[in-house]
Amino acid sequence: MSVRKLKVVLTRRLPDAVETRMRELFDAELNLKDQPMDRAALEAAVQRAEVLAPTITDLIDADLINGAGEQLKMIANFGAGVDHIDTNTPGVLTEDTADLAMSLILAVSRRIVEGAQVVAEGRFEGWTPTWMCGRKLWGKRLGIVGMGRIGQALARRAKAFGLQVHYHNRKPVSDLIAEELGATYWDDLDQMLARMDIVSLNCPATRETHHLLSAERLARLQPHAILINTARGELIDEAALAQAVAARAIAGVGLDVFEHEPAIHPGLMGHPNVVLLPHLGSATLEARQDMGDRVIANVMTFQNGHRPPDRVIPAML
Repeated sequence: MSVRKLKVVLTRRLPDAVETRMRELFDAELNLKDQPMDRAALEAAVQRAEVLAPTITDLIDADLINGAGEQLKMIANFGAGVDHIDTNTPGVLTEDTADLAMSLILAVSRRIVEGAQVVAEGRFEGWTPTWMCGRKLWGKRLGIVGMGRIGQALARRAKAFGLQVHYHNRKPVSDLIAEELGATYWDDLDQMLARMDIVSLNCPATRETHHLLSAERLARLQPHAILINTARGELIDEAALAQAVAARAIAGVGLDVFEHEPAIHPGLMGHPNVVLLPHLGSATLEARQDMGDRVIANVMTFQNGHRPPDRVIPAML
């Protein structure tokens, strides 16, 4: 006796191995052209899908969900986002995102991108004692906002580079983790921001964290401070950040995510002390494969009548 397969609609192209496995296990509808679905296409998809498998490029809001057909039972997100979804793929991109955050810290501090551009444009005329001097990392204070999986992974990397680890979180980490990382806890974010050499955002986007770094909080940063964001663009008031950069109220910025992605505030463009990346946090072959495997595991568990392992429970956010 054959088991009826769930109708799964994928909104974007996924790695070949993931799509092939999806076809084997489910009645999977692929997006072969890899064009982002507009609103009309998403509304049509939730009318025929039993499981929708979106990505970060899709706006899955309350109106879309409320207008879905009764057959829609699950939204299995390909990513770590938690906005209006049933499951996500946490954990699999922890190390890769922490790698990128550390890379941005190094790139901004040591002016790596700026220096590479000088060489690429043929403007390198030889070493001089005072040219292209950045800032050393050893002994500097790093303030991590959000000490979950990624925040802790970044802290371990930072410790190896001789950075002093500080953090703000809803609650302190365990004594064992704090001792391992040599991490100092701040219950007051404003107090921590005013004392850090480098600030890295590693918390989720929620109603409470929208514009967590407002104009007022950005003004608390020291003029020599560096700001890194590999989490969610909505955490920063991007217009206020552009003003801070223009006023030289901040020494450097490294962003992998943007408030109105893929649009970027024009005031952030063209500054040598601002490094902008095209959302590369999870962009490794291994991470994307692992993300697809987690989506499959969630949908397969649901199809078998059990609770998916990566359910997003609002009360836990």
